[in-house]
Amino acid sequence: MLVFSNAKINIGLNIVEKRNDGFHNLETIFYPIKLSDGLEIVESNSGFEFSNSGIVVDSTTENNLIVKAYNLLKSDFQLSDVKIHLHKIIPFGAGLGGGSSNAAFAIKTLNSVFSLQLSAEQMIEYAKKLGSDCAFFINNSPVFAFEKGDMFQEISLDLSKYQIILIKPNVNVSTKDAYSNVQISTPKYSLKESIKKPIEEWKNLIFNDFEKNNFPKFPIIEKIKHELYKQGAIYASMSGSGSSVFGIFKNTENVNINIDNTFIWKNDLGLLMR
Repeated sequence: MLVFSNAKINIGLNIVEKRNDGFHNLETIFYPIKLSDGLEIVESNSGFEFSNSGIVVDSTTENNLIVKAYNLLKSDFQLSDVKIHLHKIIPFGAGLGGGSSNAAFAIKTLNSVFSLQLSAEQMIEYAKKLGSDCAFFINNSPVFAFEKGDMFQEISLDLSKYQIILIKPNVNVSTKDAYSNVQISTPKYSLKESIKKPIEEWKNLIFNDFEKNNFPKFPIIEKIKHELYKQGAIYASMSGSGSSVFGIFKNTENVNINIDNTFIWKNDLGLLMR
């Protein structure tokens, strides 16, 4: 069974509190985009196999979230061996949730391949065991995320009239490092209320707290954000803890961005089917 596990962007990201368990409480908007990896899972008569093409996955097979998802379900169900192939397109260290998406789509695909009849709620509980934002990709629709980024409130947000340009420079931002240096603050504006405002007002209302530390450390990220606004973006922001930056445009037909050593992706922001 072949599926396409998509990325997400964060619209706003506020770090609001340090938790007793070492994590942070945050609030953000997760919005799915059409940039996707290809993931194929089929039953196997010749043993378990995991392979990868596209961007090289440098983690061990045992540490790959897709394999962890398979082993997690196998611990509760009698799953036979499978062959898994991942064609990786979503860049690493970009704040796009690519690995989390792979894990969630693996759970959904294994549910279909083996007719496990798991509900969305059950799949969400499995996904939460693999990572804070994995569960988002089960339903894969816009949400207000809070606590560790693993609690969701569905929101009505449709950006299908707009287009996106997403740029990732040749730098990776470690999530661990990003969180270790982030400043905790009470947001000036409510993100849930700000997202209801016209998109033309977001620039002055919706912010990503990680930009404060990442911009001085990686000036190229800030340069990309300024370039997106220069080219006519209505709203631009770093996604997640970095290092990708996205710009939302009314039309990208006349946008011409040339920045060396960057991954650039363009598409519309239409809602994805679940």
